[in-house]
Amino acid sequence: MRYVSTRGQAPVLDFSHVLLAGMAEDGGLYIPETWPSLSADELRNMRGLSYPELAAKIVSLFVGNNISDSVLLELCKQSYSGFNHPAIVPLVQLDHNLYIQELFHGPTLAFKDMAMQLLGRLFDYTLSQREEYINIVGATSGDTGSAAIEAFKGSKYLTVTILHPHERTSEVQRRQMTTVMDPNINNIAIKGSFDDCQDLVKAMFADIPFRKEVHLSAVNSINWGRIAAQIPYYIYAALALGAPDREVSFTVPTGNFGNILAAWSARKMGLPIRMLCVASNHNDILTRFLLNNDMSLQTVKPSLSPSMDIQVSSNFERLLFELLDRDAQQCASIMRDFRKQGCMNIPDTVWHKATSLFSGMALSDQETKQTIQKTYQKSQYLADPHSAIGIATAYKFRQADIPMITEATAHPAKFPDAMQQATGIRPVLPLAMKDLYERQERCEVLPNSLEKVQEAVRSIAKKNNTF
Repeated sequence: MRYVSTRGQAPVLDFSHVLLAGMAEDGGLYIPETWPSLSADELRNMRGLSYPELAAKIVSLFVGNNISDSVLLELCKQSYSGFNHPAIVPLVQLDHNLYIQELFHGPTLAFKDMAMQLLGRLFDYTLSQREEYINIVGATSGDTGSAAIEAFKGSKYLTVTILHPHERTSEVQRRQMTTVMDPNINNIAIKGSFDDCQDLVKAMFADIPFRKEVHLSAVNSINWGRIAAQIPYYIYAALALGAPDREVSFTVPTGNFGNILAAWSARKMGLPIRMLCVASNHNDILTRFLLNNDMSLQTVKPSLSPSMDIQVSSNFERLLFELLDRDAQQCASIMRDFRKQGCMNIPDTVWHKATSLFSGMALSDQETKQTIQKTYQKSQYLADPHSAIGIATAYKFRQADIPMITEATAHPAKFPDAMQQATGIRPVLPLAMKDLYERQERCEVLPNSLEKVQEAVRSIAKKNNTF
């Protein structure tokens, strides 16, 4: 299995190199050179597998010969052994042909654990084989950071520095990052939005001398390993509801487009998915694109669902590359113009391709609270703000003959204020986090300055001897 950049000017790499590189040197994102495919019989034969076994089979299609099947299976078993539900990704029925797939039973109570727990082990295994050391730098709107920190804390092969928008995450999300005291873990709060944090990370990767100097790598969803590790739960849910002999549809709360890109990837591989629905909050660039071909930047506004407070959906570039029939030159041109002009000029023919695959809907904060309340009253189910937006979107687009599966991306206890406002119930954190509010925090606050952030990352690298 080999990988190419969406912008066509970076070396073709194997999985291990893509894993450690994160982002392509030409500013693009890596994507499989050819897509693996699954026949109906191959899908049927996976029905009896446990989640770790299924994940190992699917991820092996993207790993190629870099990691043996036996080692990969063991890594998958280790990755999901600490989840607090035996099914790992259980399905809950809310209504006729309407299901929730809970992705929040990992150590940080968010769907990011599904990929990050495996990614941490893949990094450690690969680096141990090479006897290499790297510096991981990532941006988070709330959940990716804590999942990465939990997965990589204590590693002797790497340091982790996470950028988050200052005072724009929930308190639980912030404390899950800033209370981890392992010496290889570092947090920087940026005075700006998540998009500012993401732009800083991309700028550091674009600075090739700096990137090589500090051995930079990434674990955001720009890293293909993250997408590969998210594909299995879509297949697992579909098989449970009758695939491949029955179509299913998915609704995904998403801001950076990575989670729903994994669903699209499963469809590309042969999973019979009829509809993919994008659920957005009032930072609705993806919904505006699907409704009106309007991919224009607007100011990021804080919301009850902070993990979707995003206007630059990085993973959309991978879909665009495919919709352009893999024309890397045109893809690079559109993405460069987007950053310069703040508007993505997508040909109508390409837009129509996208709308034949995806639908979208956006909710305001008030509508989100109403959905949380209605869902609890109707089904006795507590959905966090992100998942609630997914549920409302699922109700809008569901079809009577097709199971609609909504991805529940976070535990309601991560957003206690919003839950209390909507239902009068303040969800309690699991026992493992009961003292979270009393733990000491460690975090550096910096301006939205590439120079200042690079100085901090360089200092971290020197302190941890990862040069």
